[in-house]
Parts: sequence; structure tokens; C-alpha cells
Amino acid sequence: MEKPALKIGFAGTPDFAASHLQALLDADQNIAVVYTQPDRPAGRGKQDQASPVKKLARQYDLPIRQPASLKNEDVQLDMAGLQLDVLIVVAYGLLLPPEILGIPKHGCINVHASLLPRWRGAAPIEHAILAGDKQSGVTIMQMDAGLDTGDILLSLSTSITDEDNAATLTAKLIELGQQGLLKVLQQIQRGTLDPVKQNDSLSTYAGKLGKQDSVIDWERPAREILLQINALYPRAPASFLYRDQRIRVIQAELSNEKTSQNPGTILQLDRDAIKVSCADSVLLLRTIQLPGKSAMDIGSFLNGRPDFFVVGDSVKNDAPS
Repeated sequence: MEKPALKIGFAGTPDFAASHLQALLDADQNIAVVYTQPDRPAGRGKQDQASPVKKLARQYDLPIRQPASLKNEDVQLDMAGLQLDVLIVVAYGLLLPPEILGIPKHGCINVHASLLPRWRGAAPIEHAILAGDKQSGVTIMQMDAGLDTGDILLSLSTSITDEDNAATLTAKLIELGQQGLLKVLQQIQRGTLDPVKQNDSLSTYAGKLGKQDSVIDWERPAREILLQINALYPRAPASFLYRDQRIRVIQAELSNEKTSQNPGTILQLDRDAIKVSCADSVLLLRTIQLPGKSAMDIGSFLNGRPDFFVVGDSVKNDAPS
């Protein structure tokens, strides 16, 4: 006799979470309720904006909850009344207290964008690229009271190439997360889960990144700067100060060229790149963005503003305001 469909709650907020909710809906999973963060002011008019998860839930007429906190007893009683089999948490952004973790029949499971226990925390994708990791992946985890410390239900991996940035790696991990989540739900349904304890001695922490993390320090090796550029695009692109303007670097490439010039010196302007000296070699800037402007490849930028960059000038490491 076929078991009844799992009664699922979903908690998430940004696009990464919405992609997983869409996969569940496409697979005809029984989504009983959607939790997402309260609407936030956004855009030039600072009008309250619904999260991507809320927008998607509306399209499917799903019940939506937007508590400011899950520590509220009324919120917990409301969830208990739903009699959920499982709560799926993907980039929700709110702390789940122990009282919430114990409400669903099978607890709460989380899709985390790293191969746990490596890169526990808020920014695993960025930190994996910054560290020069050759591999990343997703972990479907049984949530406990710790920070990404719960038992591993399933891990799926993918390679990180030299061409990957945070956007392309995120796309890879979304696909893996969707596949893994559906597989784990199937295992819950069949009673075949095989949880594995994390090895805490192998854990690393991926803390939130701030404005200072976006500032390019040209006295570092070129490869480290390239990893910074790749890791921070598109959320908060790496940048430098030139002519009192903060210039974002969207795309760059390593050069085998060596130089004795001081780090941060503009060495050459080519049709497809600006050459800048670093601590050990040269970095080729391929695509940049000036304040209030769209990103442009270097050839197009120099065609429109051929005198903006001057060979021999230095770009600065000043912190953003």
C-alpha cells in the first residue's frame, strides 16, 4: 500500500531558496505552508518588497507565514497545529529555536551550499572560491541546535573551475540541491535515511562578508585577487579607487607576465584588457563597472573613454565609504 504524501513546510527567502521551492512544486510535493522573512524596503523608492519565495508561493496560492521571529509561542503553536511531517529550510535567514526543530514529525532538514563540515555559516559559496577550493557541493542536513552541525543525510559534489564565480557556482549548487532534496524526501518516505555525524575537527567557518572584503589589495598575489573577484560577483563585486571613483571589477584573468613595477600600477591598455601589476605578476581586467553605470568590457569602455585610464597611474586600496 502506497504511503500518503509527506506534509511539507518550506522556509526560505532569496532566489536560491525559491529555486528549491520550485523544484518541489514541479515534483508535485505536498507543500502545506511557506515561511519567509517579512517584506523589506528595497529599490530606489524603498518600498516594501516581497521575497522571491513569497512571490513564488503567491503564484501557487500557498499559505504564507512571515513571522519576525520563530521564538514567539503563538508562531510555534500555529506550526504545531499544521501537523507537518517535515520542515525544509533553505536560506531562510531566521534562527530556528529548539522548540521549532522538534515540531515536525521528521524534524527540520536544511539544504546547505557546501560540503559540510567545510564552510559552515552564512557565506559558504564565496568562501569556497576565496580559499581556492577545487570542489564544492551541497549537503542535505538534519538540523540541530548548532550552526550547520547536524547529521549529514546526503552530500553531492561538483568541481570549481578557474572560470567559476559566485553566480556560476550558485547555479551548479542549485541544481545539486534540487536533486538532493527530492532524493532525501524519498528516503524519508521510505524510511531509508542513513544519517552520518559530522567530523567537527574538519569544520571551517564561512562568516558574512563586509564592505572591506570587497577592496582589492594590489600588494597581494594576482591569483588571490582573481579569486576575490570571482568570489564576490555578483553580490558585492571587488573594487578599487581611481580618480575618486570606486570601480568594480566584474571579470579578470591571470597573466604569466612578470613585472618590477609597484603593485597597483596600470601597465598597459589593450583592446580587451587593462594590465595591472600585483605582488607577483600581472592581472588582466576584462570587464569593469563605474558607479551608476552598467558593466562594460574593456574594449567598449576604452572606445567611449579612451583617456580615462592612464598608463603609469596607480590604482588605490582605499576602503569603500
